[in-house]
Amino acid sequence: MAHIPERTCIACRTKRPKAEMLRLVRTGDGRAALDPQARQPGRGAYLCAAAVCWQAALRGSRLDRALRTALQASTRQALLAALEEHSAVRMRE
Repeated sequence: MAHIPERTCIACRTKRPKAEMLRLVRTGDGRAALDPQARQPGRGAYLCAAAVCWQAALRGSRLDRALRTALQASTRQALLAALEEHSAVRMRE
């Protein structure tokens, strides 16, 4: 039986297979971005695909702490928009 890597959601603290999680990454210039392929270099944090987890992570300081940076309000809005876009694409597949 092959090993399946697991990651923990920073919002709900649930462990799931890495393939089921969405990764956020802090890039070299300090911005945060959605990393759907989970391959970009930089400090990463994982979230469930559930909207509740995204809202909890973006509302509080959990994402700031996980990425070790202070996110601006505009970055939070951009991440929420990226999630909605990513969700729409996944629904069409």
